[in-house]
Amino acid sequence: MNVPQSSSQSLPQSATPALEVRNLRTQFDTRAGVLTAVDDVSFTLAPGRIMGLVGESGSGKSVTGYSIMGLVDAPGRIAGGEILFQGRDIVRLPARERRHLQGNRIAMIFQDPMMTLNPVLRIEAQMTEAVRAHRRVSGAQARELARDALAAMGIPSPDERLRAYPHQLSGGMRQRVAIAIAMLHQPDLIIADEPTTALDVTIQAQILCEVQKLVREQRTSLIWITHDLSVVAGLADELAVMYAGRIVEHGSVDAVLDDPQHPYTVGLIASLPSLNQRGERLRQIPGMTPNLLAMPAGCAFAPRCAHASAACNVRPELTETQPGHLARCFHPGAAQLAREAA
Repeated sequence: MNVPQSSSQSLPQSATPALEVRNLRTQFDTRAGVLTAVDDVSFTLAPGRIMGLVGESGSGKSVTGYSIMGLVDAPGRIAGGEILFQGRDIVRLPARERRHLQGNRIAMIFQDPMMTLNPVLRIEAQMTEAVRAHRRVSGAQARELARDALAAMGIPSPDERLRAYPHQLSGGMRQRVAIAIAMLHQPDLIIADEPTTALDVTIQAQILCEVQKLVREQRTSLIWITHDLSVVAGLADELAVMYAGRIVEHGSVDAVLDDPQHPYTVGLIASLPSLNQRGERLRQIPGMTPNLLAMPAGCAFAPRCAHASAACNVRPELTETQPGHLARCFHPGAAQLAREAA
């Protein structure tokens, strides 16, 4: 898939992060007990940066995004930690202030565009309503802003698309519209939850190019949640790998993909044909993800890791193994052994 290569070196780090997540813990109360879906997750995202958040289904990556957006409903709850948006803890903001941020300064793009689009309203009505919910503009001005947003997303004949209902558009076009709605207010932070997973690779690549272009122009921070490392390889500046609710590796996208420090990251890379450049047989990570209601006492990946030792019976911390490159592993050198064996 041909998408522009990330340009992390061209974007200086800001002294004030756009987003800082500290020790986030999100839990769900179930009949079987308390399930911790996000466990002590911390990261910082600077303005204009793109972070890929990757992992298998059930790793906690989507719940992390929903937690940041304040979309975790009962029986779920944020049980601990802080989510600092431009220095303010949005977890503890009054509901009115939090609603003002949502959809205005912080936006979310869902995997299914119909979670954003109302099937019985024309695109114009939905986009102008989104504009006027946060700005005091006339109907004509709102329509012009909506039209410009569609054009910026590379949507042909934007006036015609504004008159259409969602069902009259293709899946790729609906997703472009949903992304255009998210970009309407030039938000400071966008959380994208696998928005191109259901699209064919050609449409996916086109949308990734448009998103990357808009993010760079507007210096918007973007968290791109996906299970597919090949998508974020050319999109993101940095990469965080999640496993069983925890970040197990975090660093620049080049460092993580070229020199992974955690055996789980090695397994993900070896299982993808687009990143397995040696042309060898694709490998499957042995075993199953752990039951979040019965987590191992130590390293969550130890039951699936060929290099686990007695040290792994203690929970590892996220430690800097190389400058700017973090891994939650007692044996980061084992990742290289695992890569050679893969």
